Amino acid sequence: MTDSPPLNLEEYEELAAETMPRMGFDYYASGADDEVTLHENQAAYSRIALHYRVLVDVAKRDPSTTVLGTPVSLPVLVAPTAFHRLAHDEGELATVRAAGRAGTAMVLSTLSTTPVEAVCAAASGPVWFQLYVYKDREATRGLVRRAEEAGCTALVLTVDAPVLGRREQDVRNSFHLPPGMAVANLMPAGMDKLTSRLGASGLAAYVADLLDPSLKWADLDWLASITDLPLLVKGIVRPDDAVRAAEHGAAGVVVSNHGGRQLDTAPPTIEVLPRVADALAGRGAGTEILVDGGVRRGSDVVKALAYGARAVLVGRPVLWALAARGEDGVAHVLDILREEIDRTMALCGAPTVADITRDLVDPG
Repeated sequence: MTDSPPLNLEEYEELAAETMPRMGFDYYASGADDEVTLHENQAAYSRIALHYRVLVDVAKRDPSTTVLGTPVSLPVLVAPTAFHRLAHDEGELATVRAAGRAGTAMVLSTLSTTPVEAVCAAASGPVWFQLYVYKDREATRGLVRRAEEAGCTALVLTVDAPVLGRREQDVRNSFHLPPGMAVANLMPAGMDKLTSRLGASGLAAYVADLLDPSLKWADLDWLASITDLPLLVKGIVRPDDAVRAAEHGAAGVVVSNHGGRQLDTAPPTIEVLPRVADALAGRGAGTEILVDGGVRRGSDVVKALAYGARAVLVGRPVLWALAARGEDGVAHVLDILREEIDRTMALCGAPTVADITRDLVDPG
């Protein structure tokens, strides 16, 4: 790899592989079991053709949109991903500053290596908080209160991890957090340690010991009762579950299979997105749809919007860029996506995101 800036998101992964310790790189890169879903998330985008329009005035393009009513400069948000300090000493602080530079939102993981208060203090754009529900409901309540008081503007409840998917690279590496690193948001509750267990994933043990596998739809009602923040439900791949989330008051859903890290052979998210969008459209307006998993090009973003997403969330490429070049790398990844989205919109005859409609991917 030369010293010239990467031309695309995949080249950042190559840089990260050269830069990061093996345990951390494998943690970010790996998927569950045979990694079928991990690879299909990305491959599925390549199977979708864009049926572009011609003779449309695209002299001016505008990729800006809103998410939950908040303006963002492009339909790309930073996905919730754990342990950013494995990639860079500044961790989530560098990531949130880059998101602000790009004019978009960051979704902060419960498993952040930086406290939510510090991340929000460093932010110049919206910060949402991704929530895992702990067996200790008072600890969960405390997390929600801290997120509110820090200035987070939405909660994103992850629902596809009652147990942790088996990620064989983490087992092989006995994945753990290095000395001086912890689950920063759980320090007050004494749940911040992720220890090494020979021949086992420390994260899998943490999840089994502390997170609540009995989570039910009624718990979404409980969560809504303890916060005034809008709630999004992350981990949806079925239309009926999307509708159920809306019926329980969710402001949005994230079509997600956890980046191929939970149930292997779960469907690629872009393939289920149109069915989820159609099911929610049948209920009328009101529930926003986001999608993650496999987005590597601006054309992928346009395809997701055409199928009904409001915006996409990008995870691994942000981590690759953080490892390779810190805050500037993350800002560059978002700039690459912005340029690719703009070019794809121009070539598709879609000068605004409102013009990115289903006929671009489904002309029938």
